[in-house]
Amino acid sequence: MIINTGCRTDIPAFYSKWLMNRIKEGYVMVRNPYNPSQVTKYSLSPDVVDCLAFCTKNPEPILKYLDELDIYRQFWFVTITPYGKDIEPNVPEKEKVIESFKKLSKHVGVNSIFWRYDPIFINDEFTVSKHIECFEKFAKELKGYTRDCTISFLDLYQKVKRNAPDIKPPSKEEQIEIAKTFVKIGKENDMVIHGCCEGVFLSEYGVDCKGCMSQEIVEKSVRTKLKPPKRKNIREGCNCLMGNDIGAYDSCGHFCKYCYANSNKELVKQNMKRHIETSPFLIGKEEPGDNITEAKQKSWIIRRTTKFLIERRIM
Repeated sequence: MIINTGCRTDIPAFYSKWLMNRIKEGYVMVRNPYNPSQVTKYSLSPDVVDCLAFCTKNPEPILKYLDELDIYRQFWFVTITPYGKDIEPNVPEKEKVIESFKKLSKHVGVNSIFWRYDPIFINDEFTVSKHIECFEKFAKELKGYTRDCTISFLDLYQKVKRNAPDIKPPSKEEQIEIAKTFVKIGKENDMVIHGCCEGVFLSEYGVDCKGCMSQEIVEKSVRTKLKPPKRKNIREGCNCLMGNDIGAYDSCGHFCKYCYANSNKELVKQNMKRHIETSPFLIGKEEPGDNITEAKQKSWIIRRTTKFLIERRIM
């Protein structure tokens, strides 16, 4: 199975010490975000965790633990966008993130790390031409450190409209221009451009729309074949093996104005104060009335049978 750390918050950036404590103790407790008293206990044993997946805007705090993380097969998304502190207040300078990206890539390998350039939005500063200029600059920096880049266009959730009323998604014509040019730049820098939940219309312009963390991509990353159970996609048009997320909403300290995972800045601050590095829960601890259920976990790795191996040796 896959344990995901990055759909609800940025664990490498803010909670890396907690994660390493959980790995040492071998389990983690995760609250259902829609029914907090329902708690799932996940084993973090490498015997059942086939891949540990990350999504971060700042991998630097977890780099010192990479040797300890080697007990897991890994998949990484690292987001690098051109936005400033007015949009991404607590994201480090891009040069620092690129430096951390390169260190991470050297450790886990180019097949296990994707660059994310998303979400793409339009405002007075970030026009189509500005995005193309910034994307090309980053792509040249990252050439040889990744073979893949995932893009997506801004989704205007109500919280995004409230937090950033001056930004908007690109029009369809702008999306096509961005996609065509990004694909060209990607080819020049040995990168495939993947679309994240953007439908299939961009495929005719060279974007890979089959998923940015699909079974094929994960298998390439972990260097083994998997047989995952049948599942429902978490979002329409998503073909990704996202696994089970151990994060918590309203706990990411980057405070990006386009964020879908934070609903309230003050709530985030309160939750971050409730974080205990030694707790099995990311935020807080066990509470009266918690209903704890152990997850049914098993490896998805397709293991060759003894009979198959014997036949191979005979041949």
